[in-house]
Amino acid sequence: MDTVIKKSLRYSVFDGIFASIMMGCSETFISPYAIAMGASARMVGLLAALPSLAGALIQVKSAALSERLGSRKALIVAAVFLQAVMWLPIIAIPYIVSRYQVPWLIALYTVLIAVGIVSFPPWSSLMAEHVAAPDRGKYFGWRNRILGVTNIIAMLASGIVLHLSKKFSATAITGFTVIFSVACAARLCCCYFLAKMHEPKLVIKDEHRFTMLDFLKRMRHSNFGRFAIFAALINFSVFLSGPFFAVYMLRDLKFSYLTYTIITMTSTLTIFAMMRVWGSHADHVGNRRVLRLTSYFLPFIPVLWVFSHNVAYLVAVQIFGGFFWAGFNMSSSNFIYDCVTPEKRTRCVAYSNVINGIAIFAGASTGGFLARCLPPIYGNRLLSLFVLSGLLRLAASPICSMIKEVRQVKHVSSLELFYSIITARQPSSLYESR
Repeated sequence: MDTVIKKSLRYSVFDGIFASIMMGCSETFISPYAIAMGASARMVGLLAALPSLAGALIQVKSAALSERLGSRKALIVAAVFLQAVMWLPIIAIPYIVSRYQVPWLIALYTVLIAVGIVSFPPWSSLMAEHVAAPDRGKYFGWRNRILGVTNIIAMLASGIVLHLSKKFSATAITGFTVIFSVACAARLCCCYFLAKMHEPKLVIKDEHRFTMLDFLKRMRHSNFGRFAIFAALINFSVFLSGPFFAVYMLRDLKFSYLTYTIITMTSTLTIFAMMRVWGSHADHVGNRRVLRLTSYFLPFIPVLWVFSHNVAYLVAVQIFGGFFWAGFNMSSSNFIYDCVTPEKRTRCVAYSNVINGIAIFAGASTGGFLARCLPPIYGNRLLSLFVLSGLLRLAASPICSMIKEVRQVKHVSSLELFYSIITARQPSSLYESR
């Protein structure tokens, strides 16, 4: 591997570490922050929905922006810097706003997420050129495992800070101030390492340009388009219930911040622990095979929350869910890299994310509405929402069979792949024995 690319990948790891610190200190705790301000379930749904919609709409121009700037890296660094700065007014809300705190939080967090999402399509395009296709599963599995450990440490430390803060005050606002300040500082550090990354020159010709409308017209007839439809339907069903697990744990089950953190962290820890295993297998059998296998199990995850609210049981459910989400997330990201040429990658990623963002907005908004009107299970309407989410995931999973693998890979059955994963076998040993 070229020395320049090796150095660039090293900078990417450091960028990822600080990004993971930001995510560990913020992503899991933004809904509890809103709940501490008195947010209802519907408001928590909007907190998840509106940023996704805003991010989706702004990504339509992501490719054009990077072309206008003449550099994908320039757009990435600018977007990441603005995202870091946006943490400052979010931190200030409880101190300077006396009324309508939750609407202010929703508005500011929407801007924060939207400007951050702008950086993702050009970043994906850049990274795809740094890592060769046969090594992507292995590399990103290794990278994500490092970032996962960082994310877990940041999340656990944040949970402890909130737990201690709540112990000595009524609202834990001081704790939120501390962890979001760390998130801001960590995101600023990302700018430094992103700016040092190498950017290969990419020539975009007229035939590589196409509009969002062109993309939508070809969706049903292209392999990547079918993948985008599948991913959008999964995201709709996931976000129908996803934002409300925090409400269920903190408001309904009265869990402490530390218990909430441990349960949430378990899934994240499992995801990052398993990503390298799934990635190594995906390099051999293809990302489509991993997508298909894992999509069979995603419907069970929210439904399992119905049967018990025992903490040990919920930790076990999170381990189960994290195991399959690791494979699904890894193969989803890498399938995009495989499926699209470098010249079209930024646009395809952006347009696909537009559709996903709209699906997430629709799912979270619908979930917020249904959380108030579904017939309850065991006296709780959120449990009904979890079951509905599982049923919709089940309905979406057969669409994966319409997606084609784009690389030459080994053919194995889903059962053989599953057995190889759970027995922690080296992928090569399974396929050489055939």
